[in-house]
Amino acid sequence: MQITDVKVFPVNEDRLKAYVTIILDNCFLIREIKVINGNSGYFVAMPSKKRKDGTYRDIAHPINQETRDIMEKTVLDAYWKRAEELKSAPETAAAEAPAPEPEPEAEAEAE
Repeated sequence: MQITDVKVFPVNEDRLKAYVTIILDNCFLIREIKVINGNSGYFVAMPSKKRKDGTYRDIAHPINQETRDIMEKTVLDAYWKRAEELKSAPETAAAEAPAPEPEPEAEAEAE
């Protein structure tokens, strides 16, 4: 298994720092992984669902420590990279975004 894509969506909350979406082997997507600033440092929380009794249960998660370590390292590395990008150039981040694709109707009218 390889993590083939990671997208980080920073949030401005007290402990929750970002939502992350990963793609495994270019064919399986996992959304709502969380980067959390805990009491002993940053950690990754897998997507979970609140149960009727008020507790939370992971919806998807690694089943062995090796896979958990790989996922956590990859997600946190991507988070720190994105945080550094935003810190160094917050005003230019929007300016560097790619221009939207023209709609097909607009292209037909231009021809």
